[in-house]
Amino acid sequence: MPRYDYHCPANGQTVTVRHGIHVELGTWGEVCYAAQVPMGETDFLEPVHKQLSPPALAFPVGNSQLKEQGFTKLVKRDEGVYENVTRGDGEARYMRAGDSSTQPDLAKKIRD
Repeated sequence: MPRYDYHCPANGQTVTVRHGIHVELGTWGEVCYAAQVPMGETDFLEPVHKQLSPPALAFPVGNSQLKEQGFTKLVKRDEGVYENVTRGDGEARYMRAGDSSTQPDLAKKIRD
């Protein structure tokens, strides 16, 4: 679930909240409730501003670890030709531009 930082100008505090991408939090009370933190003296209806923050990403080192986690790594080999170094069973080794039969099967890779 994505992490968002909300800043309240009234009290100068920034709170980190995890929620779905379609959730909209607009007041200090909503942010405190979602983060399960005490509101303090700040009014429930004080407006907050969502701040942009870089995502926390950690990538495995090797191709086998990428493959185990469901990632596809393509390495450019020629103009319009990429090698799928994390290919699974039934996937083409080389992916060619314009040839959909060589593209990775995303339905097999993407799962909950």
